Amino acid sequence: MHHFDPSIEIQDYLVFGEYGDVNPSITDSSTYTFLNPKTMKELFEHEIEGCFLYSRHWNPTNKYLAEALAKLEDTEAAIVTSSGMGAISCTMLQLCNAGDEIVSSRTIYGGTYALFKNFLPRFEIKTKFVNIQDLNAVENAITEKTRVIYCEAISNPLLEVANIPMLAEIANKHNIKLVVDNTFSPIFITPSHLGAHIIIHSLTKFVNGTSDCVAGCVCSSKEFISQLTDINSGASMLLGPVLDSFRAASIMKNLHSLHIRMKKHSENALYLAENLEKLGCKVFYPGLKSHNGHNLLNEIMNEGFGYGGMLAIDAGTADKADELMAMMQQEKVGYLAVSLGYFKTLFSSPGHSTSSEIPEEERKAMGLSDGLVRISIGLDNNIENTFQRVKKCLQAVGLCN
Repeated sequence: MHHFDPSIEIQDYLVFGEYGDVNPSITDSSTYTFLNPKTMKELFEHEIEGCFLYSRHWNPTNKYLAEALAKLEDTEAAIVTSSGMGAISCTMLQLCNAGDEIVSSRTIYGGTYALFKNFLPRFEIKTKFVNIQDLNAVENAITEKTRVIYCEAISNPLLEVANIPMLAEIANKHNIKLVVDNTFSPIFITPSHLGAHIIIHSLTKFVNGTSDCVAGCVCSSKEFISQLTDINSGASMLLGPVLDSFRAASIMKNLHSLHIRMKKHSENALYLAENLEKLGCKVFYPGLKSHNGHNLLNEIMNEGFGYGGMLAIDAGTADKADELMAMMQQEKVGYLAVSLGYFKTLFSSPGHSTSSEIPEEERKAMGLSDGLVRISIGLDNNIENTFQRVKKCLQAVGLCN
């Protein structure tokens, strides 16, 4: 385990509004004035600290949030985008040209899979999907055309743990970039410390934590973020996935409680996972000793934040999964909804929702059962009571005694 505490890094990042307000002022403006025409010309050539041109490029409020997220991930710089997919799309289109290749984990979010499999080939960018835990398969998939290794630190929805240090070693050996989606594991995994070159989040999820907006970010070196925001050739500048400044300000306020929330999400998830396993359920949770990524996660994680708030159980069949989820909603365990990271428990069947873009035969190959139920564990104060409700639901649908 590592002793780095990202929450301290964020708290040490002080921003004052124009009048000394503890929350930075929200800049509700699309464009900005210049006192000198020469400054405007210079800004088209290179970034000038504290000087803003147009909110598709940078907005002061978005800049505050980006700098705080860079602190969270301990990178030199960051940008914020209007969605996690916006962050992924801009990153890939910045790194890859026609004829280039991506080596990607096969167990990734369905939207990312669809982008790589169905959309990027239009631009002659090919993706090879591999078992990211098989390091030989990763290395064997790399050719002279490969520009990126892509993975999720903890995968959606099977909760596999990526060996980021070894993947970074392979990426460096071949002079390519390792891009890590850290959406499931904010604050308790710091990919930059493990060798990752670019870190992506869907801020929609745990970082924001209130399911009231869609947003994303890219955290990396100053050089790469400058490439993304370059006025003439930057993917984020030219594709324009702009995050609204009011939303950026809201996310920044929520960011400061992330360390408290993740501890509680993790504490609750571990309690449920351990007790569900005792009932004989097939449980996927990296905090369990039975999980194949448990030992690896213990080696790479930051101490004190737990193993995350996501777990999955296999109900066996799609019908049983549907029956269980309907019962859990009826018993007020939480909501049947596709997202995650909310303060209330959310659950869905990935094979028929967030991973439905992945063909059935490929879902079977990666071990994604039609009966899998993905659960984002909430901030319940009495998790023992929640467990008893879940147990009642499992008994009602015949999944435990």
